[in-house]
Amino acid sequence: MTTHLSQARRVSLKAFRSAFLDFVDDPFYRPKVDSVRYVADGLLVLENGRVKDFGPYADLQPIYADVLTTAYPDRLIIPGMIDTHIHFPQTEMIAAYGEQLLEWLTKYTFPTEAKFKDKAYAQEIAVFFLDELLKHGTTTALVFATVYPQSAEAFFEEASRRNLRMIAGKVLMDRNAPDFLVDTPETGYEDSKRLIQKWHKNGRLLYAITPRFAVTSSDAQLRLAGKLLAEFPDVYLHTHLSENVNEVKLVAELFPDRKGYLDVYDHAGLVGDKSVFAHGVQLTDAEFARLSAARSAIAFCPTSNLFLGSGLFDLAKAKSVDHPVKVGLGTDVGAGTSFSLLQTTNEAYKVAQLRGQKLSSFQALFLATLGGARALSLEDTIGNFDVGKEADFIVLDPRATPLMARRTPHPTATSLEELADQVFALMMMGDDRTVCATYIMGELAYAQPGKTANKTEP
Repeated sequence: MTTHLSQARRVSLKAFRSAFLDFVDDPFYRPKVDSVRYVADGLLVLENGRVKDFGPYADLQPIYADVLTTAYPDRLIIPGMIDTHIHFPQTEMIAAYGEQLLEWLTKYTFPTEAKFKDKAYAQEIAVFFLDELLKHGTTTALVFATVYPQSAEAFFEEASRRNLRMIAGKVLMDRNAPDFLVDTPETGYEDSKRLIQKWHKNGRLLYAITPRFAVTSSDAQLRLAGKLLAEFPDVYLHTHLSENVNEVKLVAELFPDRKGYLDVYDHAGLVGDKSVFAHGVQLTDAEFARLSAARSAIAFCPTSNLFLGSGLFDLAKAKSVDHPVKVGLGTDVGAGTSFSLLQTTNEAYKVAQLRGQKLSSFQALFLATLGGARALSLEDTIGNFDVGKEADFIVLDPRATPLMARRTPHPTATSLEELADQVFALMMMGDDRTVCATYIMGELAYAQPGKTANKTEP
């Protein structure tokens, strides 16, 4: 029997009908029947930008018959994807040829980041960068700015204007970089503190204390970063760790009294449950165990690890039962070669193959959604369609190109096995062309021309 809502309540609600896929647990540790939630014909009901109700259309339609419903037939709706490591100032230098990490930084990165002393330029790139994220289906990201505080200001201002759930921070870098691109321990501390007080928990924005990496921060700067983290314990720590063999050797030379790369950060009080370390390609067993004990996270960045020749991340070790580490995916633009987290899962699968490991399509998509939310300690806020969560989601077309249409003749899967195959094809061949629409807090933020909702039904 149809239940009629009051006029006021009907107006405050909106609903979306399509096939839906999200995760309720970690498929690295739980069977897919216990971790994957798939509704072939579902209804997502929103109120004030949050999930009000979610389930099979047949069950919910009688309750919400009076609510305006946007339908996406032959599409797949998933939670917005989460990028756990990316550099917005490196947008324009993506695909810079032919170096490994330390040489690449000197030749390409530092000269590019110098431009961000000009706030107007930083604003221009922030607009383009966020457009690209939304176009590729990324709704939350953990973002590096530059050493200039005005670059972080520009990013936060544009993200705030769009009501995005973003985390970012000013880079701390007081040595082993050009004179035009360094701060001091004291100015880095003061600038970061001002930014935290202004932007952390300002709307949907959050702050990350951001030493670039141990090579470019002195002991004094790392200690002051730890002081900031102690003063503001709910902010993030975001940096690089054990990416490249020569980098690890250099850190050992710069910090001869420390037991290893991670211990440099640990000694400064920077290893905790809201610490996110990008790469981790060269980690020792003891370092994996320490990250697990601290509940820190690793941002797995396969496209940049391959592009810079850094190595193959040991995903199986990170996701072991004995010492599990929180893992998210990072595009790491501009060493990373695509803004697309679908393309990033593609490369993650190949890295696992080269290591003799397996990465299922569900495991990969988990890393890009709920796994990323867990890595960022945001699993109570975003990452799936649980009631009460913020409604950031994307609409995917499994048949976005002629080849994908040939590969996936039936757009709506009827079983988990069929769905796993469909998602794998999305991973291998999907990119921004696959993203029909991106919604932020239930509001349309991006629509691919010609791929908006097919119909709206009363």
